[in-house]
Amino acid sequence: MPELPEVETAKRGIAPYVEGETIERVIVRQKQLRWEIPAELQNLQQAKVKGIARRAKYLILHTDKGDIIGHLGMSGSVRVVDGDVAPNKHDHVDFKLSSGKILRYNDVRRFGAWLWAQEAENLPLMQKLGLEPLTDEFSAEYLFKQSRQKTSAVKVFLMNNAIVVGVGNIYANETLFLCGLHPKMPAQDLTFKQCEKLVACIKNVLEKAIIQGGTTLKDFRQPDGKPGYFAQELLIYGKKGQPCPTCATLIESLVIGQRNSFFCPHCQKAKNASKTVKKAVKKTEKSL
Repeated sequence: MPELPEVETAKRGIAPYVEGETIERVIVRQKQLRWEIPAELQNLQQAKVKGIARRAKYLILHTDKGDIIGHLGMSGSVRVVDGDVAPNKHDHVDFKLSSGKILRYNDVRRFGAWLWAQEAENLPLMQKLGLEPLTDEFSAEYLFKQSRQKTSAVKVFLMNNAIVVGVGNIYANETLFLCGLHPKMPAQDLTFKQCEKLVACIKNVLEKAIIQGGTTLKDFRQPDGKPGYFAQELLIYGKKGQPCPTCATLIESLVIGQRNSFFCPHCQKAKNASKTVKKAVKKTEKSL
C-alpha cells in the first residue's frame, strides 16, 4: 500500500509535467472506486493547475476552479504518458493536459479515490489528520505529550493518523527496531528521551525512503514506472525467521492492530533498548 514516501515520490514525479498546465478534460472509465468520483470532477474542463501538494497520503492538485484530491489506495499509481498511449485494463482515470500529455491513474483493486472540493482542507477526511512527520511541529515535546495516558501499543500509536500522518506499517516497524522498542509497549510508558529518538528516526527513515523512491513490495511503481528501492534497505520488515541484522537472533512477528509486526526479541525490549541496538542506531543515523 502506498505510504507517505510513495505518495511524496509520486507528487515529485508528476509535478514537472502537471504544474502550470491546463486540464482540458477528465476521462473517467470507471467512476466507482473507493467512493464514486463526484460529478464536479467528471465534468471538469479547462482548469489550470496552480500547484501540487501532499497531505498525509493524499495528492492535491490545486486548480483555478478548485482542488482535486487523489488517494492511491492499496494498489493505485499515477504516471504521465503521451497522449496517444492507449489505456490498459485498470487505467481508470485520465487527466488530459494542454501539453498533449496525460496524467493517468491505474488501480487494480479500485481502493483508491479521486475527490473534489473548492478547498481540500475543508473535506471532513482532512480535518482530523495529525501533524506531518517531516515538519518542525512534529517534535519530541509533541509526541511525549500525545503519548500520555495512551494505553495502546506504541506501534498502533505511531500509526494513528490523528496524531501523526504517514507512518505506515513498514516505516513503523523499521523505526521501532532502530529505537529498540517492542511494538507492544504501551505508548504511555515512553520516556521523553525515547520520544526524542522516535521523532529523529521517523524523520530519517521517511526521508531516506523518499530519496530511494519509496518501497516496492508488490504493486507500487514510481511515475516513471520504476520500483521504489527502499525495500533493499529494510532491516526487519517482512523478515520473520531471518537473523536480526544486529544480534543474529531470529526475527519474530505478531499481529498488532490487525497488521503484521516484526521485531527482534533480543534487541527490542519493552522498556529499554539494548546496547547493541543503540550502536546500530548511531551507525544508521550517520548514514542517513
